[in-house]
Amino acid sequence: MNTTFWSRLSGPAKVGISFFVIAVLLSVFGVVRNPETPVTLQSIFIATLISGLTWGIIAWAIATAAMDVEDDIEERDGVAIE
Repeated sequence: MNTTFWSRLSGPAKVGISFFVIAVLLSVFGVVRNPETPVTLQSIFIATLISGLTWGIIAWAIATAAMDVEDDIEERDGVAIE
């Protein structure tokens, strides 16, 4: 019973969360670095919400589709792709 939250996640979920975190960090950096953007809690929240969710969901969807394709090929050919 000594498993971590991260180890219980599927591969596509790990990819989605990783891209979410990277997008959030880059969006916060972009908001803080841009002198024309007013640095408010609202602007940072909106930037992180839009970029993080978008990149996280898209990365998760692509990783899920790739795993589905690999499973279909393995099922068809009977050989695991590594």
